[in-house]
Amino acid sequence: MDELTHFNQQQRAKMVDVSDKQVTKREATATVKVVMQPETLLRIKEGQIKKGDVLAIAQTAGIMAAKKTSELIPMCHLLPLSGIDISFENNQHDTLFIQATVKVVNTTGVEMEALTACQIAALTVYDMCKAMDRGMRITDCHLIEKKGGKSGHFIHSNKK
Repeated sequence: MDELTHFNQQQRAKMVDVSDKQVTKREATATVKVVMQPETLLRIKEGQIKKGDVLAIAQTAGIMAAKKTSELIPMCHLLPLSGIDISFENNQHDTLFIQATVKVVNTTGVEMEALTACQIAALTVYDMCKAMDRGMRITDCHLIEKKGGKSGHFIHSNKK
């Protein structure tokens, strides 16, 4: 079992010191599903949601969220992100898939930034469509892939 790194000698929470770690190129990709009524997905695709272009606004929200992750999650480091890309796919029936890839050249990874981008993009979809579909479900958010750093390359066994 790995030693817990987020506690000081008094067993109180601390932010891990990464100043001795090597600066490397790091990248993380995460995904999330938003399951909805078929009519809701159709209206999103056709641009027929009253609040506006759902995917454009969700994409912007996800990018903004990735940049603010350290403000939301207490032990995350503030990172100068070098790239954020959010994409959307759907199953042509009732599910929107959101994927976020975040890049940085630094001493710590960007998994939390990718996961946060996915969740906030999904919440934005919910917010914009809730008037017509309060039963939407945000599910299966997970890390797909991580590159760089001491722990190396990780690929989730189920990429979607």
